[in-house]
Amino acid sequence: MVDSLGDSLDRALESAFTRPIPKSAQAQMKYLVKQLKGTKTTAQALGISQRTVERYVAGKLKRPRQDLRGRLEREVKKRWQPQVRAKAKKKAASTDGLVVSTRARFGFTAAPGTTDDARIRDITQALPPEFADRLFTAREQGATEQQLQQIAADGLAQMYFRANNSRAHGLGVEFTDVEHIEIEL
Repeated sequence: MVDSLGDSLDRALESAFTRPIPKSAQAQMKYLVKQLKGTKTTAQALGISQRTVERYVAGKLKRPRQDLRGRLEREVKKRWQPQVRAKAKKKAASTDGLVVSTRARFGFTAAPGTTDDARIRDITQALPPEFADRLFTAREQGATEQQLQQIAADGLAQMYFRANNSRAHGLGVEFTDVEHIEIEL
């Protein structure tokens, strides 16, 4: 399975958590009911019946099937420690930036006669805060995976290929066939 840049951004924010998410299905369900302010909205978010949510909260059901367990954990992680998540985003977007590690096909477009054929490269590069800000903002606004990859490609082009715009001016970088991508704060 190919990694998604959006999922990698989410995992990077989860690394900032100071406490683990609730372990049991009952505790996770109670947390979601509290966050979503009711069993009905929780049931809609998870794609199950309201009665099923009530059974988990009451402790009558204890072990969700695998697909429900995954959705439950994802929904809890999405809402877990919002202040910690916001603080990590702010720090990355204002002072620290982030690190992108990727294995993907990079190709170049430049002046005629100076193009380089695309090839698979392993790159780990720190990106400055403005790219972290652009990535997080785009993710919050519902950007597609292609749009997120374009922002990352712009950052890699500037910092890795153009050495913070000190060389190779006008070099356009194409970022395709992503095999792996990981973001670290």
